[in-house]
Amino acid sequence: MSENLYTTHDRLVNRAEHETQLEQHGQVIWFYGLSGSGKTTIAAALQRRLHEGGRHAVVLDGDNVRGGLNNNLGFSDSDRHENIRRIAEVAKLFTENGAIVLASFITPKRDLRQLTRAILQDDLTSVYVKASFETCQQRDPKGLYAKAAAGEVKQFTGKDSGFEVPIEADDDVVIDTEEQDLAACLEQAMSLVKEV
Repeated sequence: MSENLYTTHDRLVNRAEHETQLEQHGQVIWFYGLSGSGKTTIAAALQRRLHEGGRHAVVLDGDNVRGGLNNNLGFSDSDRHENIRRIAEVAKLFTENGAIVLASFITPKRDLRQLTRAILQDDLTSVYVKASFETCQQRDPKGLYAKAAAGEVKQFTGKDSGFEVPIEADDDVVIDTEEQDLAACLEQAMSLVKEV
């Protein structure tokens, strides 16, 4: 199929032009962690802060992506891989157009996080949103932990499906939502936004 693809990049507004107009650098801040750890809460607060400061930021999360682009994918290992691959490619398209992308996905396995690094390269800042299974179970903002306990949700991360915490070699930023309130988490996330 690749022999039938023809690049249009030479005719499009390039990344530098977009970034100059938007007065920002395109980048991806990828928040990962257990369901209920606070990934989307931080991403939404950061988007609001950036918007109020005149910056263009896009939030991609499991709910808005699985409801459309990835609505044909389940939670098997191969489907999770394809889910993350598609999201990373979409995030790449946004960054090439100067957007700040705030991605919020469980991304439970190290190989999935390595996939995002391979696709996004230097545009990626990977952030582990740290909270224990027990804390997330107590929070349970979507009622998923209760459903998983009742057997209504299969392959639930942290219960039926594993979650690999980052190791030091991953060099990921850690935002601990058990130790910090939202204001502190937001300030830490804000510090990751590249300055113009």
